[in-house]
Amino acid sequence: MKPANPEPYLKIGDVARLVGVSPSVIRSWESLGLTRPRRSASKYRLYSAEDVTLLKRARFLRRVRGLNAPAIVQTLKREGLVRPTPNGAPGAIGVHLRQLRTKRALSLAQVARSVGISLGFLSALERSHMSASVSTLRKLARFYKTNILDFFDAAKSQSRVVPPGGRKVLEAGPGVRMELLAWGNTVMEPHLFRIAPRAGSGESYAHEGEEFLYILRGQLQISLHDEEYQLKSGDSFYFESATPHRWENPGRAETWVLWVNTPPTF
Repeated sequence: MKPANPEPYLKIGDVARLVGVSPSVIRSWESLGLTRPRRSASKYRLYSAEDVTLLKRARFLRRVRGLNAPAIVQTLKREGLVRPTPNGAPGAIGVHLRQLRTKRALSLAQVARSVGISLGFLSALERSHMSASVSTLRKLARFYKTNILDFFDAAKSQSRVVPPGGRKVLEAGPGVRMELLAWGNTVMEPHLFRIAPRAGSGESYAHEGEEFLYILRGQLQISLHDEEYQLKSGDSFYFESATPHRWENPGRAETWVLWVNTPPTF
């Protein structure tokens, strides 16, 4: 009697067609721990039928419920369908944060105390078990005398034309995805912010420079000191970055914002 055939595995292109998303989307989900494909001897990603089912669930959450990548992962974790991200997951900012700390021979307790966050939270952040808000990332960047841009994937080279799949991506807390649209010797810093419902910056923060926002879709609530503004699709907004500000998506669908800082400060 012949042994049963082993489970067939699919390559990323085949999976993308079955699921209905691009390979770059699947790779970005993988960087957050959504899938952990096997690798062939030639290092090709290999996906099982279980992986395809999980990715289809992720696509449903993205298209029907309007969730972005980190919000999808958080939802699937709550449903018990995704395990916590392992140490050193590709693209995780925890790797960069751990390298910054160890280069300076600092303990977790020293950094946590200086930044004003809990030791447990910083430990989970470095192990990629949690993500940090924009305001917390700013505190860490200020402490390490760097900027948030250093948390992006530095391996990607500069280019005049940046296709959607070539953007540098940073997940800044649950439900906030920052996609860098240009980098290098620029005087502006343009991002596409994708903000899930009820997600936002966390507490207020401030820095030097100026900011311009254009709401591509959805809603954004932004607070400057005690002034609160409700922005909707088609609205534009300008303010000086030195004004303490915080923001969140008050709507029920994902918000997309073209967000430009000058000079580059993130």
